[in-house]
Amino acid sequence: MIRYLKKHVSTIVLIFIASLFIWPMLWVVSASFDAQATLTVRLPKDFTLDSYKAVLSNPSNYRSFLNSFIISFTQSTLVVILSMFAAYPLSRSTIKGKYRIMLSLLFITGLPITAIMVPVYMMFFNLKIINSLISTSLFLTAAVLPYSIWIMKNFMDDVPVSLEEAAWVDGANFFQTLKRIIVPVILPGMCVVFIMAFSGSWGNFFVPFILLSSVEKAPAAVAIYQFFGMWGRVAYGQLAAFSLLYTMPIVVLYFVAQRFMLSGFMFSGSLK
Repeated sequence: MIRYLKKHVSTIVLIFIASLFIWPMLWVVSASFDAQATLTVRLPKDFTLDSYKAVLSNPSNYRSFLNSFIISFTQSTLVVILSMFAAYPLSRSTIKGKYRIMLSLLFITGLPITAIMVPVYMMFFNLKIINSLISTSLFLTAAVLPYSIWIMKNFMDDVPVSLEEAAWVDGANFFQTLKRIIVPVILPGMCVVFIMAFSGSWGNFFVPFILLSSVEKAPAAVAIYQFFGMWGRVAYGQLAAFSLLYTMPIVVLYFVAQRFMLSGFMFSGSLK
């Protein structure tokens, strides 16, 4: 028995961790169809779609999802582009102190974002860019960029330099080489960075809550508080329905990006 546990300890730990995530998801699914939803995980006693009708009939919910998409997509696109251009010289050039630069990027990643929100808010206020979706996206881009550069650099190290040299001999410039040689090989890394940035921004509550003051520009992560009423009353059914709809874009993004990641890995494997 002890030998079996030692052999499968990693599997047991993973199953335990997965159960911690599955249990809340079971509540979200069951409560969203329950007319008398509570915090208890149970089969719906009175099956109903009223919670979804209430959420989908509210125009402010559509606006909050649109705001979340604008922030997340803008940030993710900028992160992928900027991290790719920043990772290229770190991967290809012999820069003095490159090892220290990489360690600095890793150190910056570990800094808690809550520790700098007060000076960031004052800076945004003085520059009169507070309550802006674009400026919020730019700050989120800067926050996740160091770790994204680290990831992109590791993927770019796997691209053989001989492929670039062959393209240069054929007359390709830097951007043509980047588009036709490097990007197809590091496509899995680009998808990983995009998913990481998008999901992190999509679920970020603290930064938009501080930098966006108007209700019209609140993303879904902040708008979810509309279901928490006064004196501890919570619309659990609508909260669960909103939460389930809130997770759908990330699930769809994962399945869509998985195809590109698979094609990128196959292309990289064929080169090797």
